[in-house]
Amino acid sequence: MSAEVDAGLATLSDQLILATVLLYVSAMIAYALDLAFGRSAGASARAAQPILDTAAGSAPVEGGPATKAPPAWAVWAGPVAVGLSWLGWAANLASLLTRGLAVDRWPWGNMYEFVVAMCFAAVSAFLFMQLRYPVRFLGAFVTVAAALGLGFAVRYLHVQAGPVVPALNSYWVAIHVSAAIVASGLFIVAGVSGILYLVRKDSAVRLPSRQDLERVAHRAIVIGFPIWTFAVIAGALWADKAWGRYWGWDPKEIWAFITWIAYAAYLHARATAGWKGRAAMIVQLVAFACLLFNLVGVNIFLGGLHSYAEVPG
Repeated sequence: MSAEVDAGLATLSDQLILATVLLYVSAMIAYALDLAFGRSAGASARAAQPILDTAAGSAPVEGGPATKAPPAWAVWAGPVAVGLSWLGWAANLASLLTRGLAVDRWPWGNMYEFVVAMCFAAVSAFLFMQLRYPVRFLGAFVTVAAALGLGFAVRYLHVQAGPVVPALNSYWVAIHVSAAIVASGLFIVAGVSGILYLVRKDSAVRLPSRQDLERVAHRAIVIGFPIWTFAVIAGALWADKAWGRYWGWDPKEIWAFITWIAYAAYLHARATAGWKGRAAMIVQLVAFACLLFNLVGVNIFLGGLHSYAEVPG
């Protein structure tokens, strides 16, 4: 590695990523147990009480189906899952900070670092939404998505910590790329909700309702869309400063704008045509697919002026 790189911090960052994956996987297991048992703990307590049925012309009688009580530990599955998520979040944050300190720059100068930051943003969006809204039911799916994303980054995108090309030594990295990362994290939460909406069966009583999934997806997109809009505008301003033009039909520029159009179409359909339910979820998943191709696929398959965001060969 370059003499400018702190090898100790770079190694620590890599180790923290592995710890993050383990913590997210552990959190996913705890969330899954919460879905399977913990969510029914309160309901089973109520079900254990006599249910009074009043038949026509008769006195109230006790009735109701027998419900198997969940394990005693089930009530702790949810809190443990949340705690593990926050520990994973802290390890994820520490991995980014140590990577940045190791190279003395913003830690999203290549695809590996960007995906690590994007997974951090997705878990952040979920955890901070959870502080205000009852969205714990999404925990298993968000944490497994983050763990898979980090695993993909470590296996296929990892590059040694080092300096970046001069074009990325700009304050615009902190503005444009950071906004794209935050918006992407929110869109990942929406995308996970949309996928669950489409695959959920009516008989899957332990999974969140379709109404809850649609509500979470919509809130995430409503917050994320203006941030993505800002990222696109900031990217154009950076392009003018770096290359002397605001727009140059670069593949990354094109797909960032296509992604913007797709999410705008979703919001427009919801606001004006009253699209809800399956149709709206399909539109937002098309937008999510555009987002993923823009963030990862363009760098791998198309290249262009943004190809300096390293992807290992």
